[in-house]
Amino acid sequence: MSDAPTADAAGLAARRDEFLGKLGSGLLVMGIVNMTPDSFSDGGLFETAQAALEQARRHVGEGAAIVDVGAESTRPGHTPVPADVEQARLTPALRRLVEACGAPVSVDTSKASVARFAAREGAAFVNDVWGLQRDPDMAPAVAETGMGVVVMHNRDDIDPARDVVDDMRRFFDVSLDIAARAGIARERIILDPGIGFGKTRQQNFEALAGLPALAPYGLPILVGLSRKSLLRELAPDGSTARVEPRLIATIAANLAAAARGATIFRVHDAAEHVAAFRVFDAVARA
Repeated sequence: MSDAPTADAAGLAARRDEFLGKLGSGLLVMGIVNMTPDSFSDGGLFETAQAALEQARRHVGEGAAIVDVGAESTRPGHTPVPADVEQARLTPALRRLVEACGAPVSVDTSKASVARFAAREGAAFVNDVWGLQRDPDMAPAVAETGMGVVVMHNRDDIDPARDVVDDMRRFFDVSLDIAARAGIARERIILDPGIGFGKTRQQNFEALAGLPALAPYGLPILVGLSRKSLLRELAPDGSTARVEPRLIATIAANLAAAARGATIFRVHDAAEHVAAFRVFDAVARA
């Protein structure tokens, strides 16, 4: 496939800046659309282009400021897929999502070729769970396309002895140096502590509690912990709860993250989070 752009570069930049311009105005929701057969929460539900489009529209209608589309599961124990499979899953839907869902679109990928494809289809952001450190061509791809990027902390191994907050800072120092050398403008970068990735259960909570340590970077912080297994033990008994137990735990954890400086939240349930964040913002501004 040719690398010639098929999406208007000015339009991509406008969608990117539309989202970046909202930062600082309150807590923002990123709605998840998994076009995968094996994602931990909703695998197989949104594989078709029509189902993905309907879910994206639902998120936006409920108040999501951006939609994050993924075509490869990154859950623990997932089976990696090659770039051509990931791109084939996205091809029927991505441009339709960009044109019709009414919000900027991010693509959840760690592969530079998929990121370039996403930019050609009009996606405004790439969400890289390896923080520009897995595919050496990812940072140049982000710089060349003008996309914004979510840089997530991750590790191949889990070491209970690791100081996870210190490790996040060292990891982000490397990622930001890679970004700067590639020519990615700093104002297009968002940091993600990578809850559920390369961490013990305790380290996941330490990472959330340690979010203020990321404040000196002066960059927006995204948290993605929606429905994750570390919340299962904290969720109320499903036999008595009147709403889905892990939704309650997710909202509580996201509000705790917001109190520590997170401003963007990658979630499966947009409406409930928008409502909770409206109250949080009102209290914070008062």
